Parts: sequence; C-alpha cells; structure tokens
Amino acid sequence: VQLVESGGGSVQTGESLRLSCAASGATGSTYTMSWFRQAPGKEREGIQAIDNDGRTRYGKVDSVKGRFTISRDNERPTMYLQMNNLTPEDTAIYYCAFAPGLTLWRGFLGADDHKFWGRGTQVTVS
Repeated sequence: VQLVESGGGSVQTGESLRLSCAASGATGSTYTMSWFRQAPGKEREGIQAIDNDGRTRYGKVDSVKGRFTISRDNERPTMYLQMNNLTPEDTAIYYCAFAPGLTLWRGFLGADDHKFWGRGTQVTVS
C-alpha cells in the first residue's frame, strides 16, 4: 500500500488547511486509515482515524477536538483532514497511516497497529 499526503503548508494563526492522503494498492474490505503528527522534539501523536465502516475516532490530542474533522472518499480512495482555527501548537509533520484488517470498534489504534505510512506533509502555523 502506498500513501501520499498533500495539502500541507504555511499559514497564519486562525486559518485552515485541508490535508489529503491518497491510497493505492490496498486490498481487502476491512481497514483503518489514520492521521498522526510529530512536532520537533516530540513524540508522534495520533489525531483522528476512520475505518471502512465510516466509524471515526479521535486520538489522544484533545486540542484538536472540534477543530479537526476526518473524512474519506471511498472511490478514490482518499482520506482528508480538515483543520480549522490552526494555532502554532499544530505545527508538525502530519502523517497518513493505514492499518489493514483492523477497525475502530475498540477505539483509536496505536501507531504500531499501522503497517503502512506516508512520508508526511509539513504544516507550519505562525
């Protein structure tokens, strides 16, 4: 499975960005796609995820709840992350990840549950 993120960039506080993750080569009807981010000097943290049934879960980053929204387009397939009211604390590299055979019925999946990762897209908020 290949994952390619896009949509990152440099914005001002309060502005919005929409990240995309295009997936190719995926087989099987059961999966979860997730967004993670990693800021300089910090551990990677999970933001939000969506599975094949359309179930969504937030990760442990409470500050994004109500500002970030995940969605997907099954036909492409592509996953999106709409990020509103961005702050400098959102500055990080944002990664798309894919977990084949797993769903979100037990909650957000950890990074180790994802077999495939994109290269990331930089988001800078000033």
